[in-house]
Amino acid sequence: MSDKFRLPPRYGTGEKSVWVEYIQLVAEVKPKLNLGQGFPDFPAPSHVPKALAEVTTSDDPLLNQYTRGFGHPRLVQNLSKLYSPLIGRQIDPMNEILVTAGAYGALYSAILGHVEDGDEVIVIEPFFDCYEAMIKCAGGVPKFIALKPNKIHEDMTAADWVLDYKELESLFSDRTKMFILNTPHNPLGKVFTRQELEKIADLCKKYNVLCLSDEVYEWMVFEPFQHIRIATLPDMWERTITIGSAGKTFSVTGWKVGWAYGPANLLRNLQVVHQNCIYTHCTPVQEAIARSLEFEMARWKTPECYMFSIAKELTSKRDMLNRILKDNGFITTPPDGGYFILADWTKLGNKLDLSTEKDEFKDYRFTKKFAKEAGILAIPMSAFYSKEHKNLGENYARFCFIKKDENLALAEKLLQEWKRR
Repeated sequence: MSDKFRLPPRYGTGEKSVWVEYIQLVAEVKPKLNLGQGFPDFPAPSHVPKALAEVTTSDDPLLNQYTRGFGHPRLVQNLSKLYSPLIGRQIDPMNEILVTAGAYGALYSAILGHVEDGDEVIVIEPFFDCYEAMIKCAGGVPKFIALKPNKIHEDMTAADWVLDYKELESLFSDRTKMFILNTPHNPLGKVFTRQELEKIADLCKKYNVLCLSDEVYEWMVFEPFQHIRIATLPDMWERTITIGSAGKTFSVTGWKVGWAYGPANLLRNLQVVHQNCIYTHCTPVQEAIARSLEFEMARWKTPECYMFSIAKELTSKRDMLNRILKDNGFITTPPDGGYFILADWTKLGNKLDLSTEKDEFKDYRFTKKFAKEAGILAIPMSAFYSKEHKNLGENYARFCFIKKDENLALAEKLLQEWKRR
């Protein structure tokens, strides 16, 4: 019986999820401050939850029933209005946009819809952990290349972490089906420059490769950096699927609304996966996101527009947490986008007895012990690397700074108390 009902091999051996493990850690240890998981602890823009409340209590009964499978009409129309000028072409809302269950659902539909047995997919390390699992589930073969600091110096930022483009080209071949790009990058916070994207685009075109561009942190880019959408580069629209997220855009991660946009012939594969997986997504939430987009587009490029104000708000939070971590013994790599800080913890390693933790990798042992003794949760960086390259992340932990200022200040208090003990 046990052999007959074993986990199918496409899921490996049921590898542990860092998110499942660390959410359980929170429940058991009850740290005073969670800087591990990437979600805000402050309210979304007031018009966003207000829109959902109005939708769910509307006199229109259809707003609480099934909607169009590939995306609620009002939402895909507004996504087209949002992205068409940013991409520089008219995006067909009915054929070139798919709305699904979070960016996760969009990534799953894109990878399972395009990757076949034996296809190779190039992934930049560190990477959001679901990429590898989804590639393998599709029968694909992930090929990894790591971002590495071009030089080590005191004021190093995420921009100093770069790809070796000779190494990158060596991974391309006639077996390469897809290249996964993540900009702004999670967990590093790197914002790829136009010059870096042009090199990637040239390789995708040279080897006839599909680019899957995960851009969920697109609005969280800090000056002087700019978010460049790779689909806008010459001849890249035809081979790019771009992923976006309402949860990241409006600070409502629990709403789990995401989307993909790209040319209709590429989106068709995603639609097939989507319609045979979840079929359609939550109607009232899609309607509320549609109304929220209308609200923001009505004040587009004003200081009040959330897509522009969120980066300014996060800049001060980034600087605050970066200072706190540096002042208390971490070596930080402040990000140029997103809402995470990469921090080297090794100078603090001698302050903790890591031998009591049984995990294989040092950063897991550190973050668990740190949560128990300092009361602060962070995420181990090796979780964002392939099995062969986990050593590249073992000296680092990821801290989230999209938190209330008083909670960031609490981090300083907890760190100082822990050091005194």
